Amino acid sequence: MAEILDPRFKRLQLISGETQAKELLDQLPAFEVFIQIKETRPFRHEGCVHATSSKMALIFAKEQYSRRGICTGLWVVSTGEIYVSKYTENNIDIYDEFSDANVCVGDNYSIFQMTKRGTQHTFVGEVNADSPESAISCAGSKFDRKKPVLNIWVVKTRAMLKTTEADKEMWKTTPDKMFREAIDYKTGDKLKAFKKENEK
Repeated sequence: MAEILDPRFKRLQLISGETQAKELLDQLPAFEVFIQIKETRPFRHEGCVHATSSKMALIFAKEQYSRRGICTGLWVVSTGEIYVSKYTENNIDIYDEFSDANVCVGDNYSIFQMTKRGTQHTFVGEVNADSPESAISCAGSKFDRKKPVLNIWVVKTRAMLKTTEADKEMWKTTPDKMFREAIDYKTGDKLKAFKKENEK
């Protein structure tokens, strides 16, 4: 082999022979977070958190996604518990690639759909099935679709940790201090009034 003259490569001290495997990363497991903004709205995927357990993930999700925003409920589930279908093109419905299920019995699965690229997956309902693939087939015949569904997430419902009715108390805003929305501080009005007073 010809000698390498570039000093950048000489400084690298390229390793020859056997190499040792890298140590596992010390990153905490990932959990996906689903949030409900209003009682009448469906849960939608909001992001993820890293935590040691689902209980810890729910605490982190409360802090990360609902501390300032409006929220009525949170669900968390380990990322590894989600079965993800393949993605289709904009005019192809993923349900068309699954035959209709004749028997929908077994575990309870939650179905999340994405109908437009760049948007989050939204909860559409639950089905009973004996596998995630069967759950998609059952969902295809159960749920009406106005637009083609581009991707589906399937989760065993029992794998999700959900907030309770008692948890909703923490999201209620006190009537005398609307602290969640910046507009409620009326900062702009106060600044205008202050400037007007000091112009004289």
